[in-house]
Amino acid sequence: MKTKQADKRKLRTAAPAAAAPARTPVWLPGGLAALAAIVVYWAYAPAAHGPFLFDDNALQFALPGFHAPLSVWVNNLRPLLMATYWANSRISGDDTYSYHLVNLLIHCLAGGLIFLIARRLLEWSGTAREKREVLAGFAAAVFLLHPVQAEAVAYLAGRSEALSNLLLLAAFAVFLYRRTTAISWAATAAVTLLFVAALLSKEQTIILPALLLLTDYWWNPGFSFSGIARNWKLYAVLSAGAAYGLFRFWPLILSATTAGFGLKDLTWYQYLFTQFRALLVYIGLFVFPVNQTADWDFPISRTILDHGAFIGLLVLAAAAAAAWRFRRQYRLASFGFFAYLILMAPTSSILPIRDPVAERRLYTGMLGLLLIVVDLLGRWKLERKVLAGACTAAVILLGMLAHTRAEVWSSARSLWEDAAQKSPNKARVHFQLASAYCGPSCGGPIQDQSEPRCDLAVQEYEKTAALQKPAYDLLVDWAAAYDCLNQPEKALEKLREAAALERTAHVYTQIAKVYGERQRWTEALDALATAEKLDPNYAVTYAYRGVVHLASNQPAAAVQDFQRALALNGDFTEARDGLAQAQARLQAGR
Repeated sequence: MKTKQADKRKLRTAAPAAAAPARTPVWLPGGLAALAAIVVYWAYAPAAHGPFLFDDNALQFALPGFHAPLSVWVNNLRPLLMATYWANSRISGDDTYSYHLVNLLIHCLAGGLIFLIARRLLEWSGTAREKREVLAGFAAAVFLLHPVQAEAVAYLAGRSEALSNLLLLAAFAVFLYRRTTAISWAATAAVTLLFVAALLSKEQTIILPALLLLTDYWWNPGFSFSGIARNWKLYAVLSAGAAYGLFRFWPLILSATTAGFGLKDLTWYQYLFTQFRALLVYIGLFVFPVNQTADWDFPISRTILDHGAFIGLLVLAAAAAAAWRFRRQYRLASFGFFAYLILMAPTSSILPIRDPVAERRLYTGMLGLLLIVVDLLGRWKLERKVLAGACTAAVILLGMLAHTRAEVWSSARSLWEDAAQKSPNKARVHFQLASAYCGPSCGGPIQDQSEPRCDLAVQEYEKTAALQKPAYDLLVDWAAAYDCLNQPEKALEKLREAAALERTAHVYTQIAKVYGERQRWTEALDALATAEKLDPNYAVTYAYRGVVHLASNQPAAAVQDFQRALALNGDFTEARDGLAQAQARLQAGR
């Protein structure tokens, strides 16, 4: 009977009794939230109209002519994330502004949850009441305005980090603010629903149960398994959810080409060795955010001694030992360190990922580092006003750095020029920069209206080819850059090299395009005939042939070609326009 009564008691804090604080004006929380939203918008505003970048162009919203119902979008491992993209595509199509506004909204909401979580844990750690609001507000402000967050906010594909983390933080906040030590079924349901939503946004949030177990052990009532035992109902349900999530994502983990145990040239232990260094890099970026880049050239540690992996392991082990040794004196800071390791585990442990370092991954783990900072700041013997002033100065500096970093994300050229300076020996960086210089015809952003610099593009393609063996995509885009410079023979040379690697209808339509632009109709039609043999259902072949027939004064043939292209792809705008021109020409000639 006593045990049940104890389980139903309200959660108590470790803070000593104190005099009631002065009443907070009703308007103040809302006013501060509005001010924070304005500052956050200003910080990331330079990227608000930025184009689709990097992996954005492989997502459904950036595919030309993709107009599918919601059911097609959510038929995906991340249906909740894709539903938000679908909504943006209906609102603004190719205009990225609404996408960035949603990213900012998600980020602001996540910042609010950071405030609530930090305030609760500061309370449990016994931090003086007059400092809690300041320190929690500082944690939220740093989270919102840290320049490392620019990748998760300005990069549209980075929404997966922000949205999934928002839902994870929401589940954690519900857990922290439950009314009783033994969680109720209602709170269990709320945490579970948020956990499932997080998993449906990005699979790395499967780590939430581990964070909750750590929290119960650390704080409920403190360094004891009794809190975990009291909350058995929650862990039973979450275990089932985690098992389902693992089952759902296991085929992807085994077969994905960019992440998972299916990577042929990167084993789990090599990735782990590499992450001993990467985890320290993330901490370094948090403390001193310089030399940020969209594409890190971070070498793999093939052995424990390679590139200082053993030193990284020693540092992390020493930090973990110190956190455990001083867990009672620095309770919140030590909790924050272990929370950081747990939250980073899905991307920084044994599951290989092609890119060993990406700044957006710190979006999830930053909570742990913020808890370390606020614990240490809370011990600083400063008056509340002085502490608030110091925190404000730090936040202003971070906001300025975030604004500067967002400017880098405002265009493809600025992003990849910056990356090329910091990762000069990475082929992918030069390939992306070449595409940005060349423009949409070479795979650059369709929103980029700046004048193409095909001369610079050719230089970057040459650098790419010097760093790695030219692949099909590189050769096709390289040819487009030569074509842009009115060097058809060099363009055809690269296209023939591409065709030797992969005989596709696409490469032969590009060969036809080069010939057609020089009015070499016979060669153009021969190339299109080859394209049709390779893939009779490739709509571009017939659209290009319609252009050739129209230009060579054969409007009747052109009508048939454009009609066939539209039969294969009803959203083919160029074919529809060509058909209208051919029909008008045919009508005028009668």
